Amino acid sequence: MSWFGFSKRETLLVWLAPITEKAGTDRRMRSAVLRAKRKGPRAVEFAQQQGFDRAVATLVRDIPVTAEISEWFRNEKLIPLKKPGWTKALRNPVFISIALALVVIAGVVIYGIRERMSEFPGAAAARKMLVVAGSMRGVPMDAVEADAGSLSDFFFMKYRLEHYDVPPEFAHLRTSAVRVFDDESGHRVAQFTVPEKGMQFFLFPAERDPKTGEPQEFEGWRFVENEGWRGAVHVKDGVYFVAALRGNWKEFAPYLAPRQGEASPAGSPR
Repeated sequence: MSWFGFSKRETLLVWLAPITEKAGTDRRMRSAVLRAKRKGPRAVEFAQQQGFDRAVATLVRDIPVTAEISEWFRNEKLIPLKKPGWTKALRNPVFISIALALVVIAGVVIYGIRERMSEFPGAAAARKMLVVAGSMRGVPMDAVEADAGSLSDFFFMKYRLEHYDVPPEFAHLRTSAVRVFDDESGHRVAQFTVPEKGMQFFLFPAERDPKTGEPQEFEGWRFVENEGWRGAVHVKDGVYFVAALRGNWKEFAPYLAPRQGEASPAGSPR
C-alpha cells in the first residue's frame, strides 16, 4: 500500500483504525481516517483494507468454541474486579503523610487548649518573675535577716507598699536579702531571698480587670514554670505572691501540704 503524502504516524494510525464507527476514537486517528477516505487511489486501498479486516473479524466470530474452552474462560479471572482494600490504601505514602499532618495539627490544638485551661490571672507576670529569679547573679540586694512574715511592716514603713503580706505557708522562713524594683509596667516589686533551698519570693500588684478596674484574683494556689524554675502563686488583697525555686515540684510539698481537714491546693502539680 502506497501512502504518499501521509506521515509515518498517520500511516500507522490508518493501519490500526477500527472497523467500526464506534464513538470515542482518538482525534488523531479520526483525522487520519478522514484523509484516507477521500477520493483517489488512497481511498480505494483503505476501503479494501477495511473490507479485509471485517472479513477476518467475521471469520473469527464464526469459529466454534468447545464447552471446555468456554468453561475455562468462565472460571479464569482475567481481569480482577475486586477493588483495592483499605489496608492497601493505608500503606499509600500520600495517605500516611496526610495522617501524620493531621496528628501534628491535633497535637498542637490540644496543647494550646491545655495551656489555656491552665492559665489564670497573673500567670504571665508570675513567669516573668521566674525569669528574674534565674538572672539574679550580680544584682545588688540589701541584707535583711528576719522572719518572712514580718516583712510586710518593713515594706510599708520603708517603701509605702500596702498589703505586701507573705502567706502563712512561708511566713516562718528566715530571709537573707531584700530589694524593691520597678518592673517593665512600672509596678513596684518586692523581692527577697531565703537560704532554705535557694528560694526567692516576689510580691507585686495584681492585674486589674479592664472593665471593672478591680484586681483579678483567684482562690488557693496556682503554679507556673519556666526554664527549670517552678513558681507557686497566691493572691490576697490585690497583691500577688510568687514563691520561686529551681528544682522539682515536690520541693513545694513541705510548705503547701494540706493540713488535716483541708483540701489540696487548687491546681497542684502532680
